[in-house]
Amino acid sequence: MQKILFVCVENAGRSQMAEAFTNHYSKGIVAASSAGIKLAEKVNPAAVEAMKEKGINISKNKPKMLTGQMVNEADLIVTMGCGAAEICPGPFFKASVDWELQDPKGQPIEKVRKIRDQIESKVIGLIEQITAAEHHK
Repeated sequence: MQKILFVCVENAGRSQMAEAFTNHYSKGIVAASSAGIKLAEKVNPAAVEAMKEKGINISKNKPKMLTGQMVNEADLIVTMGCGAAEICPGPFFKASVDWELQDPKGQPIEKVRKIRDQIESKVIGLIEQITAAEHHK
């Protein structure tokens, strides 16, 4: 089983949504987790609301601090759009990709929905890629 670690700065929006979508759609093919380096106090309420609209409840999730063990255990690390920022917690000397997503923090729900939909689309594409690669082994 592939392990994917989604990382953003506060682990409050993008990475939480990506983790939830991945675990929802992958049906056990992929195990997703998420973390950050400068944690928010709680998951972004707009992200919680946007995910509820998709039938996924992340209201009980808590931001998690990135650890070396998380990095070591991940097969792939996906950063959420902080690749150019100095405080981005990547790259980590292993397979990583940056999705260049806008931060939903402080955005109106309409904008958060757009970011959520981008994440959902990218997650589905990633799962398809992993599934195809598994079939070619």
